[in-house]
Amino acid sequence: MDAADLARIETISRAAADADGAEPLDEGAWRRLRNHAHEIASTVEDEAGFTVVDGDLLHLVVAPDHRGRGLGRRLLDAALADRPGPWQAWSHGDHPGAAALARDTGFARVRDLWVMRRPLAGDGQAGRPGIRLTLEIRPFQPGDEAELLRVNAAAFAHHPEQGSMDAAELAERMAEPWFEPADLIVAAQGDRMYGFHWTKRHSATLGEVYVVAVDPAVHGRGVGNALVDVGLRHLRSLGLDDVLLYVEADNAPAVHLYEKLGFTHAPADTHVMYTRGVSAPAS
Repeated sequence: MDAADLARIETISRAAADADGAEPLDEGAWRRLRNHAHEIASTVEDEAGFTVVDGDLLHLVVAPDHRGRGLGRRLLDAALADRPGPWQAWSHGDHPGAAALARDTGFARVRDLWVMRRPLAGDGQAGRPGIRLTLEIRPFQPGDEAELLRVNAAAFAHHPEQGSMDAAELAERMAEPWFEPADLIVAAQGDRMYGFHWTKRHSATLGEVYVVAVDPAVHGRGVGNALVDVGLRHLRSLGLDDVLLYVEADNAPAVHLYEKLGFTHAPADTHVMYTRGVSAPAS
């Protein structure tokens, strides 16, 4: 993939996002495109549409002005012709065109990822239970990397994306323009970290509960609740108005917790994973 193809992918993606109200490629896809283009295969048809193949993950986007003409099916058939599978593909915003194309080509819907949102006015906590440990809650500082990766791996041992983060990926995330060390809040005792809440600023008004991770060794001791509370207060102190987060739709305890904190989900705020030739990924 060369710079011209990447520029066309950006143009098509912007047009799709404007029309659909959802970004067609997520942060991880853009990070891979910008840092590992040599590992990725792409097909770009002018500014009409593209496919990006990254391992078994397939991205397909058609510009709004070129839909309804069979281009999506042609691009998909060309990508699938290279090998039978396995394949995974996301539909951000649960687009009906993606659902129809999936049905026609043997892809199964296996995973729903919800976006939940709430205003930042008010603290949103249900009683704010205290931490039943003596921990320091502070911003990330250099030297925390190894402990952060340890906690992340333990907390997301069964998560298909987040749990695989290594030192190189952490460095890539921290090199993104949006990263600020003050937005990454950790709970620690001496040299040992017990959890972190990585917040993110999307714009002057919107923030994100980007990652909340707690060492399983201290589950049920209030660490996660305290970190969420501090993170929301931090985002509000920046003058932001609203906050979002991502949660697996079938993770009932997490959904219930976030609902108690004032987060709500609208049906359009759903990202769907389709697969062909693989079992449903672990949530």
